[in-house]
Amino acid sequence: MSSADTEEQTEEQQDQYAAANAARQQVLDELKAALGDAIVGEHIQGGDLWIRVPASEWRRAAEACKATGLAYFDFLSGLDWMPSAPNPEDAETLSVEPEADADEAPDADEAAEAEAEHEAEPQPSEAGAVAAYETAAGEPESGWVTGVAGGETRFQVFARFHSPRRKLGVTVKADLDDEAPTVASIHDIYFGAEWHERETWEMYGFVFEGHPDLRHIYLPGEFEGFPLRKDFPLLAREVKPWPGIVDVEDVPAAEEARQDAAINAAQEGAETEGGS
Repeated sequence: MSSADTEEQTEEQQDQYAAANAARQQVLDELKAALGDAIVGEHIQGGDLWIRVPASEWRRAAEACKATGLAYFDFLSGLDWMPSAPNPEDAETLSVEPEADADEAPDADEAAEAEAEHEAEPQPSEAGAVAAYETAAGEPESGWVTGVAGGETRFQVFARFHSPRRKLGVTVKADLDDEAPTVASIHDIYFGAEWHERETWEMYGFVFEGHPDLRHIYLPGEFEGFPLRKDFPLLAREVKPWPGIVDVEDVPAAEEARQDAAINAAQEGAETEGGS
């Protein structure tokens, strides 16, 4: 392929990207018209569209997306922007300075520059959030790095909606309270969201108000903690084993009664058909 062909292909790709972003901009304009100031963050990048809303506007944002033609529900989950801490068993190893040959040792200017970078104040990220850095106590002193479309809290809920007709999608996310992450359920707007909300509640501890059946999917009912949070203590499980490894948890009485009733009804139906 000649350089001329390569340039022509590149220009064609650029035109395709421009057309795709124009379509996403149109969807963004429609959502802005519906939600107004409720959109507190937006971003079109890499052929994708992101918007951010307050937790109080989460349900209204989902309704606006569906009204805009984004009728297909892809997924819903949570985000924890706390920086990952090293495992306690690795702390000693990580704290040891690696040995270096004399020829590889940095000179005085490089050492001074590295020290200045280490002590520098964090700068705002491209998304508008303040980059997190750690104090001597190991806790972030100010803000979190919260990715595309920004954010103001440690926890965010996000969902992906798609339009088969317009052949594009949007990712919507909302800031949740750090101490009590709660948001309205959208299970009756996008029916596939019910299971995803249950999983997010189980793994992150986010409460979805109005959800009809927030209960465990994977973990035993007596499980303590939320495994996908960055501060979940994995090492503690060596002292206190995960519940359910040895003991089999009993089926709740209400669930057992429901299953028995379903089995009896099926058996009675089969007998009725056999006798007719």
